[in-house]
Amino acid sequence: MITNNIYYVGVNDRNKALFEGLWPLPFGVSYNSYLIVDEKVCLIDTVEVDFFVQFIENIRGVIGDRPIDYLVVNHMEPDHSGSLALLKKFYPDVQIIGNKKTFGMMAGFYGIDQQGALEVKNGDTLSLGTHTLQFVLTPMVHWPETMVTLDTTAHVLFSGDAFGCFGALNGAIVDSDMNCDDFWLEMTRYYSNIVGKYGTPVQNALKKLAGVEIDYICATHGPVWHEHVQKVIGIYDRLSRYEAEDGLVICYGTMYGNTERMAEVIARAAAEAGVKNIALYNVSKTHHSYILRDVFRYRALIVGAPTYNTGLYHEMDVLLSEIANRDIKGRLFGWFGSFAWAGKAVAKIQQWNDESLHFDAVGEPVEMKQALTPETRQQCEALGRAMAEALKKG
Repeated sequence: MITNNIYYVGVNDRNKALFEGLWPLPFGVSYNSYLIVDEKVCLIDTVEVDFFVQFIENIRGVIGDRPIDYLVVNHMEPDHSGSLALLKKFYPDVQIIGNKKTFGMMAGFYGIDQQGALEVKNGDTLSLGTHTLQFVLTPMVHWPETMVTLDTTAHVLFSGDAFGCFGALNGAIVDSDMNCDDFWLEMTRYYSNIVGKYGTPVQNALKKLAGVEIDYICATHGPVWHEHVQKVIGIYDRLSRYEAEDGLVICYGTMYGNTERMAEVIARAAAEAGVKNIALYNVSKTHHSYILRDVFRYRALIVGAPTYNTGLYHEMDVLLSEIANRDIKGRLFGWFGSFAWAGKAVAKIQQWNDESLHFDAVGEPVEMKQALTPETRQQCEALGRAMAEALKKG
């Protein structure tokens, strides 16, 4: 039991390699579901359908043969709603609770109609006996139908994907019963990879929850937050406002090592000029998931790549597209490039910034022909120093 007759009935997935087929899961992921056992029994969200057998065992381990009266669907993404159709076969009389957009998706994904369902609007409440639930619509955090459910009796927020993070649960469920060190960077990576585009909707959701007493946050991924509730809210608040700590991400593409040498020179110059937090990545070796995480963490970004087929090196083009897709704001930006006979990379990176990124340009872009020379070395050093000075100025 988590608190006040609220139980965890979720599952862990330690086998999936890529979340959504995109993002690495080195520590696995949890699919969290919760039971409130009162005069009425209420299930909050379900789990990935592949884990249905374990899910039903977890439910019956808490309520035995009692029926489930209500099922609240906070989010329709299939890693949380995937067990809906099967659950209806075990509990045919369960009343599904969602908002108007929930039921449109439910019909599309699973052929479940709205007959016998309870459609709720923002601020609606439901009594389970002792517990009272309040429903708060949070559209585009990070799907249009998303909502959160407040147990106003126990001061518990069932938050859907909000406040979630990557990482399976290794025995303990509540943060106060575990060492949370591994979860903090995974929370930033989860936010930047999954939710990052939707900073304004996250801010709108936080405003709706401002002033609400919350003792526990029960998200659909990661630990149940209790001891660290305010820290977790603070992380999501900061990330959704695109605030970042002082630091520099340098990422580069390279075919034969020449562009990599430019990145190393820039990094050394920035470090010598006082930048302590520097993350240096080869875009073809490090999964972009981790680069995106650090672009959200740090305030400065320098990118560089070779010209390839009269355009920009593919992996850098993809990364810049991923960064632009997240509408990140307030970053300092520098760039460099190389070519053998026809230089295009530097111009293409500038085009990305002019048309999509809109970051604050720092220093002079560096374009290298073929290999590093004393002149291009000096230009790279100047770019590193310029970024360090821009960071110092705030």
